[in-house]
Amino acid sequence: MTQSTQPLIQPTQLDLKKLNQRFENAHPKDILAWSVENIPTGLVQTSAFNVDDILITDLFYRELKPAQPVPVLFLDTLYHFPQTLELVAKAKALYNLNLQIYKMPEIDSREAFAAKYGEALWDTDIAKFHQITKIEPLQRGLAELGAIAWITGRRRDQANTRADMPIFELDTQERLKINPIANWTRKETWAYVFEHDVIYNPLHDQGYPSIGDEPITTPIAEGEDERAGRWRGMGKTECGIHI
Repeated sequence: MTQSTQPLIQPTQLDLKKLNQRFENAHPKDILAWSVENIPTGLVQTSAFNVDDILITDLFYRELKPAQPVPVLFLDTLYHFPQTLELVAKAKALYNLNLQIYKMPEIDSREAFAAKYGEALWDTDIAKFHQITKIEPLQRGLAELGAIAWITGRRRDQANTRADMPIFELDTQERLKINPIANWTRKETWAYVFEHDVIYNPLHDQGYPSIGDEPITTPIAEGEDERAGRWRGMGKTECGIHI
């Protein structure tokens, strides 16, 4: 169902340079509070239920508690780890999430996916795999939810490709893209999680700092980039959602 959006601001009218200067050293809670105040409708959190995503959800649902709960958009690729799906269900119950699950149309199992696209499409055409399972469902979800702004759990220290990421930016559809923990470190994320007893995926304790689809996510070795376990050996650093 498409939401009615009557934003107080239009993303293209914002002075992003000034906004980024203002919030460069701000706490994520303050960035999210500004987002809720200025975008009371049309604000969506996208979440893969990694620890950084859960942190943001906790700030929204436990700390800020906006009158209109922010929708949490989750992409069901059919290839998530069981632990991820269990966490999604646990978080939905704990926070009473406005959870919006999007997936590819007319395919509801790994067997059906393989029958249509062949075994291990991620090995033969990783770009097509991500287009089908992530990029198209995301864009459809943002459109149907009436999003004029969406929130990600990206941090600058996650990968070299994210080192210069701003807190506020426009996406290719001229929506406002908000990265509230861009200026945080992995250490700060986990400090918040432990201080507030935030739930998280147990795979994070088993060498998976960044968790994606099961067939293409591996643990990392000591000293590796925390996203090194994503698409190992494929020469990729992003799935395409943030490009």
